[in-house]
Amino acid sequence: MKILITGFQPFGGQRVNPAWEAVRKLPDVLGDKVLWKLEIPVTFGGAFDAVEAKAEEVDPDVILCVGQAGGRDAVTPERIAVNLQDASIPDNAGNQPVDLPVIADGANAYFTSLPVKAMAAAVRAQGLPCRLSCTAGTYVCNDVFYRLLHRYRDTGKRVGFVHVPFLPEQGSPNLPLNSIVRALQAMLEAI
Repeated sequence: MKILITGFQPFGGQRVNPAWEAVRKLPDVLGDKVLWKLEIPVTFGGAFDAVEAKAEEVDPDVILCVGQAGGRDAVTPERIAVNLQDASIPDNAGNQPVDLPVIADGANAYFTSLPVKAMAAAVRAQGLPCRLSCTAGTYVCNDVFYRLLHRYRDTGKRVGFVHVPFLPEQGSPNLPLNSIVRALQAMLEAI
């Protein structure tokens, strides 16, 4: 199985993004799964363009995007992406859409095509904090998640999104980098 897993660049004045820091530390092969890792920009539309280009190149079975969620105290697989862009801060290109659809004629929302309950259970079995989330927000994380679900619906490619907490040096609540890596690995094994 081929999995394209992505993590975002830093944004919002942060020097690191735990999503990319954890993704890049994952092994390249995990059992029968080959991982393709990609750092993506924190820009509306641009994140999707980067993921889609890499997906066209490697033809993955699964696309899993990972993003930072400051303020969360657990790793949170996302269930739903909504057709809404509503940014409280500008993205890294200075874009700050307010109350706009991600895709003008798109569905109101899409559900992930990954087994998020099994993924969360696998993380908790490692003794790590994990709970399901029903909101990927309305910033770039949701934007890329929604666009990917829209693009790959009915293709057989499975798409998901996971939010991770801050690293200790970013503030509180947080989770150490090695714990985030272990959580992602457990989720990948559960797919």
